[in-house]
Amino acid sequence: MAELHTLDVLLLSVIAAVTWYVYARGQRAKECVKVTVAEDEKLPDPDPLWDFDLATATTRNHLYVNKTVRWPYHQTMSHQPMHINDWIEIDKDYKWYIDEKARVIAEKGKHVIDSCPDNDEACGELMEILVDYLPKRYPTLFEKIDCEGGGIWNKVTDEKLIGLEGRKGVDALTVCSRLVQDDFLMGREREDGSVYFTGGLVAFPGFYLLSKKINKTLRYAHAPVPYFNEKLLLSVERTLKRFKPNEPFERTSWEIVDDRNLHWRMWSGAKLPKGFHPKDLFFRVDHQTFRKLPRTKGIIFGVHPIMKRLEDLEDSPLVPMLLAKVHAEADEKLMKYKVAPAYQDLMMPYLAELTARQIEKGLITYVAYGVLRCP
Repeated sequence: MAELHTLDVLLLSVIAAVTWYVYARGQRAKECVKVTVAEDEKLPDPDPLWDFDLATATTRNHLYVNKTVRWPYHQTMSHQPMHINDWIEIDKDYKWYIDEKARVIAEKGKHVIDSCPDNDEACGELMEILVDYLPKRYPTLFEKIDCEGGGIWNKVTDEKLIGLEGRKGVDALTVCSRLVQDDFLMGREREDGSVYFTGGLVAFPGFYLLSKKINKTLRYAHAPVPYFNEKLLLSVERTLKRFKPNEPFERTSWEIVDDRNLHWRMWSGAKLPKGFHPKDLFFRVDHQTFRKLPRTKGIIFGVHPIMKRLEDLEDSPLVPMLLAKVHAEADEKLMKYKVAPAYQDLMMPYLAELTARQIEKGLITYVAYGVLRCP
């Protein structure tokens, strides 16, 4: 009986060893598959800007890069593939943006920075990607810190953000707020097949609050936007569900505002005050970027607002003419949504003046039927 017991033990040991070997091989195979999928979806590192000069830095000219002002003007996503170099743009106003963002977050709290539970891990992944990206793209402004939990040194603000490993949710988004000018609205597809806004850091929205959009579907969140749900919703949702981490894209939008307050536009629907000069209007361009996070599959909608005084458009060929045409002939519902009635009567003669100056300077010329073009 003792010999039989010993044999049983040996047999069980062999079975256990074989079982463990098979299990371990299976786990390693799964890990290999995961790595392969991740490699297939990986974006290349950005090119380093070793000669970057923050004092004179500007963004790309989005008036032309993404054809911000277009005719005919109608609701369309108008997006294009984005090079990884163009994901995060930093300009000479960087410090002002970072300080202003901190002020807004301190004053508004959850109205501008928040995360649903199913979005918390994505916040951490976004932070990780930013911490990896910035020293590679802007090595003179940022440096990785080799410490327990990892960190990053922002040389512009002289902040050393450390112990970042494992941070998620609002904690991770707060780190992001100290690094870039961009806001980040975040979303994901849920079990019902709809894309929901699930959180983000949106200090500079212009005319909405994150607290009014969070945990809402695209359909609900875009209900005030003319024609969006009727014409764009299905294609936008399809794009956001299907695009891959290695397929980032970008677009731009625009609006006219009466001050430089990035957090909240001051329009109330009333006309501009008496004595207000149209050159003091601001042309706000929002550079919008879209990325899919490889690990959590979170959808990242980045927004970098760029402000130009209307008078600065004198050096932007065709833009004043196109703006005037859009305001004169575009769909009335779209222009009311942009609050055009508040400023249009004052702005239109000034746009005509800017267009005339461009013709005088030879920046644009008349061709057949009074059409304008760049020479």
